[in-house]
Amino acid sequence: MDLRTALLQGQQLLERADISAPRLTAEVLLAHAVGRDRAWLYAHSDEELKELWWIHYGRYLHERLKGKPTQYITGTQEFYGRDFDVTPAVLIPRPETEHLIEAVLARHEGASLILDIGTGSGVIAATLALETGARVVATDISPAALRVAAANARKLQARVEFVACDLASALRGPFDLIATNPPYVPSAGKAGLQREVRDYEPEIALYGGADGTEVYRRLIPEARALLKPKGWLVMELGEARPVQELLSDWEDVEVLCDLAGLPRVTVARRP
Repeated sequence: MDLRTALLQGQQLLERADISAPRLTAEVLLAHAVGRDRAWLYAHSDEELKELWWIHYGRYLHERLKGKPTQYITGTQEFYGRDFDVTPAVLIPRPETEHLIEAVLARHEGASLILDIGTGSGVIAATLALETGARVVATDISPAALRVAAANARKLQARVEFVACDLASALRGPFDLIATNPPYVPSAGKAGLQREVRDYEPEIALYGGADGTEVYRRLIPEARALLKPKGWLVMELGEARPVQELLSDWEDVEVLCDLAGLPRVTVARRP
């Protein structure tokens, strides 16, 4: 069997199972099995599929058909133009979180010390360290997540200090800017999530209590105590209105939408 035929068969299997983006998924999994990139597959589509490649490819297809996210199979996800390692210990970085990065970059002038609360895989912390040149501190309650984040920072040579704690409870300010993508999925909506999310991604990074605001209710007062006056708080959102209510005594509160027009990020300044 050549690579072209293997790719087609994988695509057909994924299509029959209603897996999203079956062609792209088959390409990514086959490239991972071969140890090459997708461009190499097309340049060598007539090459015979080696037995070891077939064994790996078959296992990856089986895992994806069971619902395991592609990123957990390949162990990587691109974010803001860089490749990050991911494991089931961390939330898979979403393209929508890049809006949070853009919001920070528009407001970071003069910021020399930035805090990322709930860093997960470290994509926010490492990206901000590399894009701003500021000193970045990142926290997470999960030691396993911090190991992934620290490995990503080392790989990318990003200057980030990591602290294990609940939110920012172990820290003292003042920070110039705080960025965070907290858990905000309502626990009551768990059944409605895609199985890839519900069954595989870490619950501690997903669910924000019954209405999705539990973490915000603790995080916002902590951020206020840690920020310098006029310091920015930049947060990714689930629902905008309840979070805006929690920021009623902050300044310059603004909700920023993503490309689909959905509220994605809120920014606010400590009075």
